[in-house]
Amino acid sequence: MARWTTDDIPHLAGRTAVVTGANSGLGFETALALARAGARVALACRDQAKGGAALDRIRQAVPDADVRLDPLDLADLASVRKFASGFSAEHDGLNILVNNAGVMAIPRRETADGFEMQFGTNHLGHFALTGLLLDRLLARPGARVVTVSSPAAMMGRIRFDDLQGSRRYGKWTAYGQAKLSNQLFALELDRRATDRGVDLVSVAAHPGYAATNLQAVGPRMSGSRIMERLNDLANVVFAQPAADGALPSLYGATAPEVRGGQYFGPDHLFGMRGHPKPVPFVRAARDPETARHLWAVSEKLTGVRFGALDTKG
Repeated sequence: MARWTTDDIPHLAGRTAVVTGANSGLGFETALALARAGARVALACRDQAKGGAALDRIRQAVPDADVRLDPLDLADLASVRKFASGFSAEHDGLNILVNNAGVMAIPRRETADGFEMQFGTNHLGHFALTGLLLDRLLARPGARVVTVSSPAAMMGRIRFDDLQGSRRYGKWTAYGQAKLSNQLFALELDRRATDRGVDLVSVAAHPGYAATNLQAVGPRMSGSRIMERLNDLANVVFAQPAADGALPSLYGATAPEVRGGQYFGPDHLFGMRGHPKPVPFVRAARDPETARHLWAVSEKLTGVRFGALDTKG
Protein backbone atom coordinates (compact mmCIF):
# COMPACT_ATOMS: atom_id res chain seq x y z
CA MET A 1 0.00 0.00 0.00
CA ALA A 2 2.98 2.29 -0.61
CA ARG A 3 1.78 5.82 -1.32
CA TRP A 4 -1.87 4.81 -1.70
CA THR A 5 -4.01 7.61 -3.20
CA THR A 6 -7.54 8.12 -4.45
CA ASP A 7 -6.36 6.85 -7.83
CA ASP A 8 -6.21 3.41 -6.21
CA ILE A 9 -9.89 3.40 -5.21
CA PRO A 10 -11.64 0.61 -7.12
CA HIS A 11 -14.70 1.31 -9.27
CA LEU A 12 -17.69 1.66 -6.93
CA ALA A 13 -20.63 1.70 -9.35
CA GLY A 14 -23.66 0.06 -7.78
CA ARG A 15 -22.46 0.71 -4.24
CA THR A 16 -24.10 3.07 -1.78
CA ALA A 17 -22.28 5.15 0.82
CA VAL A 18 -23.25 7.43 3.70
CA VAL A 19 -20.74 10.01 4.95
CA THR A 20 -21.55 12.01 8.07
CA GLY A 21 -20.35 15.59 8.26
CA ALA A 22 -19.84 15.69 4.49
CA ASN A 23 -20.37 19.43 4.17
CA SER A 24 -16.70 20.33 4.68
CA GLY A 25 -13.22 19.11 5.53
CA LEU A 26 -12.56 15.39 5.75
CA GLY A 27 -16.19 14.46 5.18
CA PHE A 28 -16.44 16.50 2.01
CA GLU A 29 -13.22 15.06 0.60
CA THR A 30 -14.35 11.55 1.49
CA ALA A 31 -17.72 12.01 -0.20
CA LEU A 32 -16.12 13.61 -3.27
CA ALA A 33 -13.66 10.74 -3.74
CA LEU A 34 -16.38 8.10 -3.33
CA ALA A 35 -18.60 9.92 -5.84
CA ARG A 36 -15.72 10.15 -8.32
CA ALA A 37 -15.30 6.38 -8.02
CA GLY A 38 -18.93 5.90 -9.01
CA ALA A 39 -20.61 5.30 -5.66
CA ARG A 40 -24.06 6.59 -4.83
CA VAL A 41 -23.33 8.93 -1.91
CA ALA A 42 -25.59 10.43 0.76
CA LEU A 43 -24.17 13.55 2.37
CA ALA A 44 -25.47 13.38 5.94
CA CYS A 45 -25.14 16.92 7.28
CA ARG A 46 -26.48 18.98 10.16
CA ASP A 47 -26.09 22.34 8.39
CA GLN A 48 -28.25 22.12 5.28
CA ALA A 49 -26.98 25.38 3.80
CA LYS A 50 -23.37 24.22 3.96
CA GLY A 51 -24.45 20.76 2.89
CA GLY A 52 -26.16 22.23 -0.16
CA ALA A 53 -23.01 24.12 -1.09
CA ALA A 54 -20.99 20.90 -0.75
CA LEU A 55 -23.50 19.06 -2.93
CA ASP A 56 -23.13 21.72 -5.64
CA ARG A 57 -19.33 21.52 -5.47
CA ILE A 58 -19.37 17.74 -5.91
CA ARG A 59 -21.76 17.98 -8.85
CA GLN A 60 -19.56 20.60 -10.46
CA ALA A 61 -16.46 18.43 -10.00
CA VAL A 62 -18.23 15.20 -11.01
CA PRO A 63 -21.12 16.09 -13.34
CA ASP A 64 -22.49 12.55 -13.42
CA ALA A 65 -22.20 12.05 -9.64
CA ASP A 66 -25.09 10.25 -7.94
CA VAL A 67 -25.19 12.31 -4.75
CA ARG A 68 -27.88 13.59 -2.43
CA LEU A 69 -28.13 15.66 0.72
CA ASP A 70 -29.95 14.45 3.83
CA PRO A 71 -30.35 16.21 7.21
CA LEU A 72 -28.62 14.51 10.12
CA ASP A 73 -27.84 16.02 13.51
CA LEU A 74 -25.82 13.51 15.51
CA ALA A 75 -26.45 15.59 18.64
CA ASP A 76 -30.16 14.75 18.44
CA LEU A 77 -31.24 11.10 18.57
CA ALA A 78 -34.60 11.99 17.03
CA SER A 79 -32.73 13.32 13.99
CA VAL A 80 -30.59 10.17 13.86
CA ARG A 81 -33.70 8.00 13.90
CA LYS A 82 -35.40 10.11 11.24
CA PHE A 83 -32.37 9.90 8.95
CA ALA A 84 -32.03 6.13 9.39
CA SER A 85 -35.75 5.59 8.82
CA GLY A 86 -35.74 7.69 5.66
CA PHE A 87 -32.62 6.05 4.30
CA SER A 88 -33.90 2.55 5.02
CA ALA A 89 -37.20 3.31 3.29
CA GLU A 90 -35.42 4.34 0.10
CA HIS A 91 -32.47 1.91 0.00
CA ASP A 92 -32.37 -1.85 0.28
CA GLY A 93 -28.71 -1.91 1.25
CA LEU A 94 -25.70 0.12 2.37
CA ASN A 95 -22.13 -0.73 1.36
CA ILE A 96 -20.12 1.99 3.12
CA LEU A 97 -20.81 3.99 6.26
CA VAL A 98 -18.19 6.57 7.20
CA ASN A 99 -18.73 7.83 10.75
CA ASN A 100 -16.79 11.04 10.24
CA ALA A 101 -18.59 14.01 11.78
CA GLY A 102 -17.55 15.36 15.14
CA VAL A 103 -16.69 18.24 17.40
CA MET A 104 -13.39 18.87 19.17
CA ALA A 105 -12.36 20.51 22.43
CA ILE A 106 -15.38 22.73 22.90
CA PRO A 107 -16.76 24.33 26.08
CA ARG A 108 -19.20 22.04 27.84
CA ARG A 109 -22.49 21.85 26.01
CA GLU A 110 -25.24 19.25 25.99
CA THR A 111 -26.98 17.50 23.14
CA ALA A 112 -30.75 17.54 22.65
CA ASP A 113 -30.87 14.38 24.76
CA GLY A 114 -28.77 15.78 27.62
CA PHE A 115 -25.47 14.11 26.78
CA GLU A 116 -22.14 15.91 26.95
CA MET A 117 -21.72 17.23 23.41
CA GLN A 118 -18.42 15.60 22.45
CA PHE A 119 -19.31 12.16 23.80
CA GLY A 120 -22.88 12.48 22.55
CA THR A 121 -21.98 13.58 19.02
CA ASN A 122 -18.72 11.80 18.29
CA HIS A 123 -19.63 8.48 19.90
CA LEU A 124 -23.29 8.05 20.87
CA GLY A 125 -24.67 9.64 17.69
CA HIS A 126 -22.57 7.38 15.49
CA PHE A 127 -23.26 4.35 17.68
CA ALA A 128 -26.99 4.90 17.25
CA LEU A 129 -26.70 5.61 13.53
CA THR A 130 -24.73 2.42 12.89
CA GLY A 131 -27.18 0.33 14.89
CA LEU A 132 -30.21 1.80 13.13
CA LEU A 133 -28.62 1.14 9.72
CA LEU A 134 -27.35 -2.31 10.65
CA ASP A 135 -29.95 -4.23 8.67
CA ARG A 136 -29.08 -2.25 5.54
CA LEU A 137 -25.38 -2.91 6.11
CA LEU A 138 -25.94 -6.62 6.60
CA ALA A 139 -27.92 -6.70 3.34
CA ARG A 140 -24.62 -6.05 1.54
CA PRO A 141 -21.98 -8.76 2.20
CA GLY A 142 -18.64 -7.17 3.01
CA ALA A 143 -20.16 -3.79 3.90
CA ARG A 144 -17.72 -1.41 5.57
CA VAL A 145 -18.10 0.77 8.66
CA VAL A 146 -15.27 3.27 9.05
CA THR A 147 -15.22 5.17 12.34
CA VAL A 148 -12.96 8.21 12.46
CA SER A 149 -10.86 8.55 15.61
CA SER A 150 -7.84 10.67 16.50
CA PRO A 151 -4.38 10.39 18.07
CA ALA A 152 -6.03 12.23 20.98
CA ALA A 153 -7.52 8.87 21.96
CA MET A 154 -4.22 8.11 23.71
CA MET A 155 -5.06 10.69 26.37
CA GLY A 156 -8.60 9.37 26.73
CA ARG A 157 -10.08 7.44 29.62
CA ILE A 158 -13.65 6.15 29.81
CA ARG A 159 -15.05 7.69 32.96
CA PHE A 160 -18.00 5.40 33.58
CA ASP A 161 -18.73 7.24 36.83
CA ASP A 162 -18.96 10.59 34.99
CA LEU A 163 -19.38 9.93 31.26
CA GLN A 164 -21.16 13.23 30.71
CA GLY A 165 -18.56 15.33 32.52
CA SER A 166 -21.21 16.73 34.82
CA ARG A 167 -18.94 16.68 37.89
CA ARG A 168 -15.64 17.52 36.23
CA TYR A 169 -15.21 18.71 32.66
CA GLY A 170 -12.09 19.36 30.64
CA LYS A 171 -12.56 20.03 26.94
CA TRP A 172 -9.52 17.99 25.93
CA THR A 173 -10.13 15.11 28.33
CA ALA A 174 -13.71 14.94 27.04
CA TYR A 175 -12.44 14.88 23.48
CA GLY A 176 -9.96 12.15 24.35
CA GLN A 177 -12.75 10.08 25.92
CA ALA A 178 -14.92 10.50 22.82
CA LYS A 179 -12.13 9.50 20.42
CA LEU A 180 -11.16 6.52 22.58
CA SER A 181 -14.83 5.54 22.51
CA ASN A 182 -14.66 5.57 18.70
CA GLN A 183 -11.82 3.05 18.77
CA LEU A 184 -13.50 0.85 21.37
CA PHE A 185 -16.68 0.88 19.28
CA ALA A 186 -14.88 -0.01 16.03
CA LEU A 187 -13.14 -2.98 17.65
CA GLU A 188 -16.20 -4.21 19.52
CA LEU A 189 -18.30 -3.99 16.36
CA ASP A 190 -15.69 -6.13 14.60
CA ARG A 191 -15.62 -8.64 17.48
CA ARG A 192 -19.40 -8.99 17.47
CA ALA A 193 -19.57 -9.38 13.70
CA THR A 194 -16.89 -12.08 13.88
CA ASP A 195 -18.59 -13.84 16.80
CA ARG A 196 -21.89 -13.99 14.91
CA GLY A 197 -20.28 -15.00 11.61
CA VAL A 198 -21.53 -11.83 9.93
CA ASP A 199 -19.79 -10.48 6.81
CA LEU A 200 -19.34 -6.92 8.06
CA VAL A 201 -16.03 -5.04 8.11
CA SER A 202 -15.50 -2.54 10.95
CA VAL A 203 -12.32 -0.45 10.98
CA ALA A 204 -11.13 2.86 12.38
CA ALA A 205 -9.07 5.65 10.81
CA HIS A 206 -7.51 8.93 11.79
CA PRO A 207 -6.47 11.85 9.56
CA GLY A 208 -3.31 12.94 11.35
CA TYR A 209 -3.11 16.72 11.40
CA ALA A 210 -5.35 17.93 8.60
CA ALA A 211 -6.48 21.46 7.85
CA THR A 212 -10.21 21.59 8.56
CA ASN A 213 -12.70 23.86 10.33
CA LEU A 214 -12.65 21.55 13.34
CA GLN A 215 -9.71 23.22 15.06
CA ALA A 216 -11.30 26.68 15.09
CA VAL A 217 -14.69 25.76 16.52
CA GLY A 218 -13.58 25.33 20.14
CA PRO A 219 -11.70 28.66 20.36
CA ARG A 220 -14.58 30.40 18.58
CA MET A 221 -17.13 29.01 21.04
CA SER A 222 -14.85 30.05 23.90
CA GLY A 223 -14.54 33.57 22.49
CA SER A 224 -10.76 33.26 22.09
CA ARG A 225 -9.89 35.14 18.91
CA ILE A 226 -6.18 34.69 19.58
CA MET A 227 -6.42 30.88 19.73
CA GLU A 228 -8.69 30.87 16.70
CA ARG A 229 -6.10 32.80 14.70
CA LEU A 230 -3.26 30.61 15.97
CA ASN A 231 -5.15 27.51 14.87
CA ASP A 232 -5.76 29.07 11.47
CA LEU A 233 -2.03 29.81 11.17
CA ALA A 234 -1.08 26.29 12.24
CA ASN A 235 -3.42 24.88 9.59
CA VAL A 236 -1.58 26.86 6.94
CA VAL A 237 1.96 26.14 8.17
CA PHE A 238 1.86 22.61 9.58
CA ALA A 239 -1.30 20.77 8.55
CA GLN A 240 -1.74 18.60 5.49
CA PRO A 241 -4.68 19.31 3.17
CA ALA A 242 -8.04 17.83 4.11
CA ALA A 243 -7.92 15.70 0.95
CA ASP A 244 -4.81 13.97 2.30
CA GLY A 245 -6.34 13.64 5.76
CA ALA A 246 -9.27 11.78 4.22
CA LEU A 247 -7.04 9.08 2.69
CA PRO A 248 -6.99 6.73 5.73
CA SER A 249 -10.80 6.74 5.84
CA LEU A 250 -11.02 6.15 2.10
CA TYR A 251 -8.49 3.34 2.29
CA GLY A 252 -10.49 1.67 5.05
CA ALA A 253 -13.72 2.15 3.10
CA THR A 254 -12.55 0.83 -0.26
CA ALA A 255 -9.21 -1.05 -0.39
CA PRO A 256 -9.81 -4.74 -1.21
CA GLU A 257 -7.17 -5.98 1.24
CA VAL A 258 -8.72 -4.30 4.32
CA ARG A 259 -9.80 -6.63 7.12
CA GLY A 260 -12.04 -5.96 10.09
CA GLY A 261 -10.41 -4.72 13.27
CA GLN A 262 -7.74 -2.61 11.55
CA TYR A 263 -6.84 1.04 12.16
CA PHE A 264 -5.35 3.34 9.53
CA GLY A 265 -3.48 6.62 9.74
CA PRO A 266 -0.80 8.65 7.93
CA ASP A 267 2.67 7.15 7.53
CA HIS A 268 4.95 10.17 8.14
CA LEU A 269 5.86 12.76 10.77
CA PHE A 270 4.77 10.63 13.74
CA GLY A 271 1.45 9.86 12.08
CA MET A 272 0.57 13.49 11.44
CA ARG A 273 0.72 13.47 7.63
CA GLY A 274 1.36 11.26 4.65
CA HIS A 275 -0.23 8.27 2.98
CA PRO A 276 -2.37 5.69 4.81
CA LYS A 277 -0.92 2.67 6.55
CA PRO A 278 -2.06 0.29 9.32
CA VAL A 279 -1.36 1.76 12.76
CA PRO A 280 -1.87 0.33 16.26
CA PHE A 281 -4.91 1.11 18.35
CA VAL A 282 -4.13 2.81 21.62
CA ARG A 283 -3.66 0.34 24.45
CA ALA A 284 -6.88 1.31 26.25
CA ALA A 285 -8.91 0.57 23.12
CA ARG A 286 -7.75 -3.04 23.10
CA ASP A 287 -9.50 -3.92 26.38
CA PRO A 288 -12.54 -6.08 25.50
CA GLU A 289 -14.09 -5.70 28.95
CA THR A 290 -14.14 -1.91 28.68
CA ALA A 291 -15.50 -2.18 25.13
CA ARG A 292 -18.33 -4.48 26.23
CA HIS A 293 -19.22 -2.20 29.14
CA LEU A 294 -19.21 0.89 26.91
CA TRP A 295 -21.38 -0.95 24.37
CA ALA A 296 -23.95 -1.87 27.01
CA VAL A 297 -24.01 1.69 28.39
CA SER A 298 -24.33 3.10 24.87
CA GLU A 299 -27.30 0.82 24.13
CA LYS A 300 -28.98 1.97 27.32
CA LEU A 301 -28.35 5.67 26.70
CA THR A 302 -29.44 5.65 23.05
CA GLY A 303 -32.13 3.00 23.20
CA VAL A 304 -30.55 1.38 20.12
CA ARG A 305 -29.67 -2.31 20.10
CA PHE A 306 -27.67 -4.24 17.51
CA GLY A 307 -29.97 -7.27 17.68
CA ALA A 308 -28.28 -9.22 14.89
CA LEU A 309 -24.94 -8.83 16.68
CA ASP A 310 -25.95 -9.69 20.22
CA THR A 311 -23.18 -11.79 21.67
CA LYS A 312 -23.70 -15.52 22.04
CA GLY A 313 -24.64 -16.80 25.40
